[in-house]
Amino acid sequence: MLILIEEHACYDGVQRIYKHDSETIGLPMRFSLYLPPQARTQKVPGLFYLAGLTCTEETFPIKAGAQRFAAQHGIALIAPDTSPRGANVPGEADAWDFGVGAGFYLDATREPWSRHWRMGSYVRDELREAVTASLPVDGARLGIFGHSMGGHGALTLALKNPDIYRSVSAFAPIAAPTRCPWGEKAFSGYLGEDREAWKQYDASELVGQAVRKFEEGILVDQGLADAFLPNQLNPEVFEAACAAAGQPLTLRRHEGYDHGYFFIQSFIEDHLAHHARVLLK
Repeated sequence: MLILIEEHACYDGVQRIYKHDSETIGLPMRFSLYLPPQARTQKVPGLFYLAGLTCTEETFPIKAGAQRFAAQHGIALIAPDTSPRGANVPGEADAWDFGVGAGFYLDATREPWSRHWRMGSYVRDELREAVTASLPVDGARLGIFGHSMGGHGALTLALKNPDIYRSVSAFAPIAAPTRCPWGEKAFSGYLGEDREAWKQYDASELVGQAVRKFEEGILVDQGLADAFLPNQLNPEVFEAACAAAGQPLTLRRHEGYDHGYFFIQSFIEDHLAHHARVLLK
């Protein structure tokens, strides 16, 4: 059961925060939802946003400025938290890039993380089903996007589930996590040392195996003043993988922009328009 804990009028729609007891995670979870004004009279397309390291379900609705454009297009915005909270796993809060706030949108297989750290299944199945069953969101018209760790999550979930997600985009994604320190740390901790098992959560590996291409293209924006670009993000690896696989990709590189939400605010209108072209077709 979804429990509404916060609601605010926003661009003639409503911005809400919900919580619910998650069977997948085994703990209470929270997510934010923006319903545009069109949702008063009809089901609307839904766009899932996956946030980056250290963020919560509130980061995107507060910082991105997306509601204005979601209201114009008539698209709902759903943003889950970035990890389980309250599991009390030893060491879960010792580092900002692993554990709490750093779920990496995968299903952990290594103890003690495997019991609760199941963000991949939570986003793909439980959260999606709860939102589309209980709220005026059309389960047949869903897209997904995200930032950094969440960009990684959006790309991997979309590439593995094109039957669920019709559109996909990302801001500064961790595009080849098996080849960067963030990914190596997270994957070894959550999945163990078998690097072959890691590849199922690497967009640059998955794009060549995808059962169906996103013919409308994947949109990725990357700031060139991003401090994490040199050793964490690897957009050029994903770009090459898309070219080899014949997957249409628009990778835009922006001088002067860093990794934060001022960057996201600057290009969020383009991302909503990208998804609207597909979801409203």
